[in-house]
Parts: sequence; structure tokens; C-alpha cells
Amino acid sequence: MTQTNSRLLPRLILLAAAALFALAAWWAVSAWRDWQRGYDPETVVAASLQGLQEQNVLVPFTARYVAVVTSTQSRLGLSAKKTLIMPGTVRYEVDLAKLKPSDLDWDAATNALTVTLPPLRLAGPEIDIDAISEFRDGAILLTLTDAEQILDAANRKAAQEELIKQAKGPTPMRLAQGAARTAIEQSFSMPLKAAGIDAKVTARFAGQPAGR
Repeated sequence: MTQTNSRLLPRLILLAAAALFALAAWWAVSAWRDWQRGYDPETVVAASLQGLQEQNVLVPFTARYVAVVTSTQSRLGLSAKKTLIMPGTVRYEVDLAKLKPSDLDWDAATNALTVTLPPLRLAGPEIDIDAISEFRDGAILLTLTDAEQILDAANRKAAQEELIKQAKGPTPMRLAQGAARTAIEQSFSMPLKAAGIDAKVTARFAGQPAGR
């Protein structure tokens, strides 16, 4: 009986070692698969998208403009004129909360990601009150009537409209869109590169070709 036990013991040890080895091998393969899955391009892209959405708003570009507007009033044979010089800053924003998974197109064959961005929106203008200048003419009418208040209101409205008009010009819009595309492309390409994935990322605005 003792001899039988002595023969079985090494076998049991071998079987236990083999079982442990198989378990360790299974765990290693499982861990390797999880590691590989964590560096899957689409997983990295999805994580990058979530990070951008949490930022809510991207401000890739700001610009300062100056509006010069003039309004006139004529009453009782008298006339008055006021000129307003008003500087203001406009922010160009991308609403990242509107960026959806369907806006991302991953091409596995070419390792290329195309991101379609929501349209740019303008915030402001933020008026630099300390830098405002005014010139007036027609003191009599301005003093005796409410012409000055009317001219001031008209100038402020016209100046804000002029600032937005300047901000929507072709050159600043092109610069703002270029800055937005670059920022978004880096936001996706850097995590992919860190994960060892060599990918080409192209950002575009809806209605614009991917090649810009």
C-alpha cells in the first residue's frame, strides 16, 4: 500500500503541475487578448471621442475686429451725427458634444480615420469697452432732443453686426476651420500613435471634401 502511494504521489504532483501550467497558459492568452483588444484602433478612437465629448467645447481660434459705424439724425432743420469705433473679440467654437460615433469613419484597409465635424459657431463679440471711441457732430440737436440716445443705440447695433460680418469673412473662417481641423486631428492621432498604431487622421467639416 505504501509503495502504491509512493508511485501515485509523483503522478499527482505532475498532474497538479500540468493543471497549473494549463491554467497559467490560459490566463496568459486571455491577458494577451485583452491587451490586444485595448490597442484595437476602433477602441482607441472611441476613447478619444469620449474624451473630446467631455470637453464640450473646443475654441481653436479667436480674432479681434474693429467696427467703425456712423448714424445720423435730422430734425427741425438741424442734423446730428455720431461715429462709433468699437473693437471686439470673437471666438470660433466647435460643439464637441455634437460629435457622434457616426461622424467617425475608420478604414481598416488603409489605417485611415476621417472625422466629420459639426459646423463652427461664433461666440461674442466680446466688446472692449475701454477701447471704444466716439465722435459727435450737431451739438444743438443732440442736446435739445433724444437724438443722441437714438444714435447711440443705432451705432451699437450696427457695430455688433459689423463685427460679426467681419468674423464671418472668408479669410478668418478659413483660418478658424484650419485650426479646428488640426486640433481634432491631433486629438485622435496622438492616442493612436501612443498605442503603436500608424494611422492617418483627416478632419473635415460637413459639405467639405476630405482633402480640404
